[in-house]
Amino acid sequence: MARSTAPEKRPGFFSQLRTLYTFTQKAFRWLPFLLVGIVLLGIGAGIAVGFLIPPVAIWSVILWGVTGLMLGVLGSLMLMTRLSTRAMYKRLDGMPGATGHVLSTSLGRRWQASDMPVGVNPKTQEAVYRAIGRGGVVIVGEGARGRLTRLVNDERSKVQRVASGVPVHVIYIGHGEDEVPIAKLASTIKSYPKAIDRATMAAVIKRVDSVSQSLASLPIPKGIDPTKARAPRPR
Repeated sequence: MARSTAPEKRPGFFSQLRTLYTFTQKAFRWLPFLLVGIVLLGIGAGIAVGFLIPPVAIWSVILWGVTGLMLGVLGSLMLMTRLSTRAMYKRLDGMPGATGHVLSTSLGRRWQASDMPVGVNPKTQEAVYRAIGRGGVVIVGEGARGRLTRLVNDERSKVQRVASGVPVHVIYIGHGEDEVPIAKLASTIKSYPKAIDRATMAAVIKRVDSVSQSLASLPIPKGIDPTKARAPRPR
């Protein structure tokens, strides 16, 4: 029996919007009250403007009220999108593999990173990830800091051996002193000043990849499904 070659139908805008709302509302139970309040505030502000701008006419008040409604809906959508990002990070916090998900989806084109760790402890699931960009090389440790020391030092030595003179930054994920919460990981990496040009960056990526050991046979930390953890966004 021949298989259908018809393209898979993608969810529509309102379906995605409903999914986004459901995802965010699970983390913030007060979300519906906030959204309704923003819409009502927009309508009220629009009507007030209609009365304040002469000459006052019913059609003018209605027009400004509709404008306020549209602005209120837009504002509520923008706020819900921001809250959905916070909800995503709340869900990722503490999950093995969360670092790889953030590195591979949130750094943009100026950085190269993978959701796969470059070093992993198969017994404890401590893992080390790496990102390379214009700010240098960033090594990120995920797990108990005391057990990450060897993995981090091994990766740092490997990078410094093939990329002498390139800044190497080390980040530990967590909420303790000198640690970075998963929600601030991407912004912390992006804040590093530019230290190398594009050509040097490409050369560093090539050199580091050439000495990296394959992790295909190593067990990778489980517990995160990026398709479920990522906050859905309406398109």
